[in-house]
Amino acid sequence: MRVLVDMDGVLADMDAGLERDWQALYGDEPLIPTEDRMGAHFAGGHPADRVRRLRSVAAAPGFFLSLPPIAGSVESVTAMREMGIDVFICSTPLSEYEHCVTEKYQWVEGHLGREWTRRLILTSDKTLVRGDVLIDDKPEVKGLDVPSWEHVVFDQPYNRHVTGKRRLDWMNWRFVLLGSDEN
Repeated sequence: MRVLVDMDGVLADMDAGLERDWQALYGDEPLIPTEDRMGAHFAGGHPADRVRRLRSVAAAPGFFLSLPPIAGSVESVTAMREMGIDVFICSTPLSEYEHCVTEKYQWVEGHLGREWTRRLILTSDKTLVRGDVLIDDKPEVKGLDVPSWEHVVFDQPYNRHVTGKRRLDWMNWRFVLLGSDEN
């Protein structure tokens, strides 16, 4: 089984990083709370000026490298590989890629080890990447092709309105992917 795992919002806590850096730059100017948004990271109801500033926060040097891992993510993908699952990290870089691309590689190396950098696929269109499952927090993943993978939604407050798709978090991944909750 080949499993593609998104990075931002699935392995790395991009929302925590955005909130942290937004607070440092803009203080009391509130963001829409994660649980009240209807989309990932920049989406979900922020006005255009705020989206532009959020993108600027994420494009800053050190942003991606400083993201904390989502609880259980590193241990879970490591366990998948140890079980013989063919795991790749499949992430879309920002269009303002100058720091993002390098820092995604550095993040993967720092949290998972250098050998995982050979399992990092950066693409603006995940439908072109072959796999059996894509674990992604975005409610819809679209592109140029009909994907070979099944989209399994990684549970986040902003995507809980999505129905009709399997849902996964780092506590239930064994059951969702393998039909078993055994270690």
